[in-house]
Formats: sequence, C-alpha cells, structure tokens
Amino acid sequence: MNIAIIGYGKMGHEIETIATERGHKIALAIDMNNTHELNPVSLKMVDVAIEFTTPETAFKNIEACLKAGVPTVCGTTGWLNKLDEAKHIAQQHNTAFFYASNYSIGVNLFFKVNQLLAKLANRYNEYDVSIEEIHHTQKKDAPSGTAISIAQIISKELNKYNDWSLLPEFYDDRIPIKAIRKENIPGTHSVFFDSEQDQITLTHKAKSRKGFALGAVLAAEFSLGKKGFLTMDNLLNG
Repeated sequence: MNIAIIGYGKMGHEIETIATERGHKIALAIDMNNTHELNPVSLKMVDVAIEFTTPETAFKNIEACLKAGVPTVCGTTGWLNKLDEAKHIAQQHNTAFFYASNYSIGVNLFFKVNQLLAKLANRYNEYDVSIEEIHHTQKKDAPSGTAISIAQIISKELNKYNDWSLLPEFYDDRIPIKAIRKENIPGTHSVFFDSEQDQITLTHKAKSRKGFALGAVLAAEFSLGKKGFLTMDNLLNG
C-alpha cells in the first residue's frame, strides 16, 4: 500500500524503514518544510496516513487526511481535547481513524497487566498507586500519553482513584505521575503499587523506537478498508 508519513523525524524515518521492509511504498513524507504538500491532490496517491507530529499540529493534519477519505493512524499525544471531533470527521467521510497513546505491542500488554493487578488490588484497599515516566528531552507533552492511559486504566479498576495528577500537584483521589526528561530515552514507564507491607513494581522499558514504528505500521495495515474509530484493542483482538 501507499503510505503518507506525516512527521518525518526520527519516528517517521523508523516507520519508513519498517514499512518498506514489509513491502509498502512511501508515497508522501511531510515535515515542517513541506506542509503545503499535505493537500487533497497529494493525498489521492495515498492509501493510509501515519501521523506522528506535535500536539499543536496533530489535529490539523488528521483533519486534512480524514476529509480526503484517507484512513489515518495517529500516535501524537497531547491534543485529545479534539478526539471526539476527529472521530466525527472520520464518520462523516466514511473512513477509519486509528488512535493509540502508544503503538508498542509490549506496552499494550503492559496495559493489560496493570488492569488485572488493579482489579485484584481493589479487593483489599491496601495499595496506593503512583506512576513514573521517563522520555527524551524532545518530547513536548508531560505526562506522556502512555502514562495517562495507564492511570486511566487503573483508576477504572481501583475505587479509591478518580483521575490522575502531574506532580508536584497531589490529590488523595488522583494517581500521581512523575514526568522526567533525559537525553536519548525512547520511553520508560514504571507503576508502583505501595502498601505498608510491600511494594509491587511493574516497568516497561523501550529499547528503541522500532517497537512503536512496527505497531504503527501494523495499525496502518489493519485500518485499510475499515471505517470508524479504531484502537490497539481492535488490532490485538484481530
């Protein structure tokens, strides 16, 4: 299939490598120097778009692709106040919109493990939860979309929590998240279940961007020919 890569930085280049290895063609690559090429004429050559940019530009890119009828896979976080609008545009234009805060297969398995542990821990009311995420200094949003997803998953299972907060803000009914930025860290997420008696620690550490890129290409393949809003649950469940 012909793929548009929107956001041709380090992640975009990794997506290009994975996609070409899997027999696909990059029909369009958009970065800050050629944003004018993201238009209906260019998008006619595209079967599916993969968008990894910034919170400030993501929705505009998604809107352009969906209105052109192009199935769109988005991995940008920090713009979700317009997620419902993106879903509506996809429905209006009879195409697919695939969103995930993290495309790593390992991270999505990590979500499931945290969900199960939170569900079991809820029976005892012994555990306080906190989250720590570490990313490269180029990451614009904090906390990460993945950390927010983890907090939302856990808070649905643990009755003592209703939401999350970014430290130093702290509330008894919100899961605290600590965001750290360091050079050359693709992404590390740790979840701590603390009681007076013990601590359970779950950690996912990305070794490179390859896992994220592979998941995004798999999502693009999955989205072809589909309609409506899609997530990693749809992909993992076939």
